[in-house]
Amino acid sequence: MVTRKQIEEFLGSEPIAMAGVSRNPKKFGFAAFRELKEKGMNVIPVNPYAEEIHGCTVYKDIMSLPDNVRGLIVMTGKNQTASVIRDAKTKGIKQIWIQQMAESKEALKELEGSGINYITKECILMHYKPHSIHKFHAGLRKFFGRFPK
Repeated sequence: MVTRKQIEEFLGSEPIAMAGVSRNPKKFGFAAFRELKEKGMNVIPVNPYAEEIHGCTVYKDIMSLPDNVRGLIVMTGKNQTASVIRDAKTKGIKQIWIQQMAESKEALKELEGSGINYITKECILMHYKPHSIHKFHAGLRKFFGRFPK
């Protein structure tokens, strides 16, 4: 189970790249990026098919990211997650958050024993300056003892 300490360590690892940022404003990958950016996170978009998203320069892949990137949020399809993780390991990224629904057995296998702090089965929006529905969900999870301790 993920601990609060792991989450705090991840959140303190800015700048953080986000793989799977969508160009479509109606998709979760765009909405999550926009929300994190607006809340003040130093987040960098990764999308092989875009040059700019929400006013930010987009990197085509993990390997082209600046060397100072310390964390990675993965919001790709499950079939792409393991490949993104392999690239992050090669790049030396030591903080990885696999957004709910993006994880795969292959990706988790890549992370086992790697020394990387990784978070799964959690929503980044519930842990980074949550508001509205995410704050409500966090409160419910705390009440029922299902929030990371």
